[in-house]
Amino acid sequence: MALQITDLKKGTVFSLQGEPFKVVEYRQKVMGRGGSIVNVKIKSLTSGKVLEKTFKGSEQLDSADITTRSVQYLYSDDQKSYFMDKDSFEQLELTKEAQHTDFLKEGDDAQMQFFNGRPIGVELPKNLPLKVIFAENVVKGDTSSAVTKDAKLETGLIVKVPAFVKTGDMVSVDTATRTYRERIK
Repeated sequence: MALQITDLKKGTVFSLQGEPFKVVEYRQKVMGRGGSIVNVKIKSLTSGKVLEKTFKGSEQLDSADITTRSVQYLYSDDQKSYFMDKDSFEQLELTKEAQHTDFLKEGDDAQMQFFNGRPIGVELPKNLPLKVIFAENVVKGDTSSAVTKDAKLETGLIVKVPAFVKTGDMVSVDTATRTYRERIK
């Protein structure tokens, strides 16, 4: 199915030169008689690279056939992460750049994305609850600005958290920005 450039709203997935992309930002500029120009910031779903592209009003793009399947995260080594398809028990692998295993614990369920039958990435929820396994102590009296400190989470991810977060607390982390959102009680 062909997409018009005006269909490229934020979140739209399309294929460009045989590679799947997702629209991150969208700006449309209407020209007098000539039609419109669309400036988009797109992210490759296979490599994670972000590009800026300009499309003219008459151009058409191919829609990308992205499918998802339920998988279970198994483990990671230096180059790859391994998952198991929950229906067929087939073992699948992704390169470290293509996924976000620093948010996943062994045994966690996730949604894996496929493009033309090959795995390209893992779809994560917007926010994930994770346990703090180590949080630095804060120096008392240092309140001239918002005090933050490093906290190591149960998956190995290190994020900046407010001074009141302690070891053992559960925190919500934004998976898109990799930042602390709130403490969960």
